[in-house]
Amino acid sequence: MNASHSKLTDWGLKHIAIENHYTILDVGCGGGRTVNKLAAIATQGKVYGIDFSEESVAATKSTNARWIDLGRVEVRHGSVSQLPFADGMFNLVTAVETHFWWADLPGDMREVLRVLKPGGTLIVIAEIYKGMATKAGKFLDKYASQAGMTLLSVAEHRGLFSDAGYSDVQVIENREKGWICGFGRKPVAKS
Repeated sequence: MNASHSKLTDWGLKHIAIENHYTILDVGCGGGRTVNKLAAIATQGKVYGIDFSEESVAATKSTNARWIDLGRVEVRHGSVSQLPFADGMFNLVTAVETHFWWADLPGDMREVLRVLKPGGTLIVIAEIYKGMATKAGKFLDKYASQAGMTLLSVAEHRGLFSDAGYSDVQVIENREKGWICGFGRKPVAKS
């Protein structure tokens, strides 16, 4: 997974600004490659990874042992449905190839919003989505739900962010590759 999602991750992340002091959470950290990329960018910040799979937590810890030793990365076992973090903790939350597995997608989007700082960003990056224009698209549209996945169209991605309370929502496709990324910000309270 680390190797196959690397180019997709790079493509998605180039659509947002990541500052070197950011506190970042990678939801569904898998093998830990995204955590590693983020730690290399946020050189004065800290990156957290969380995954529902104990095996993925172990893999992420192994991949990021150097960053962990430096105190720049922390990895936890847990669920996006009940994030073990304080309100308003993160400048950025990433979810690469994972949101379509979330148990309560609307509720989980609101849970991520809870842990974002005002003005913080959630970015969701995936190489599959409903209605994608690749050969695999029709197959995936038909069988994804049988595999427990929730695939969303471009419009449904926009609605998911907006309905959960995010502002400045954008959804970008790479139609040729079947890639999608959506991102939105936690609104800043007006004084």
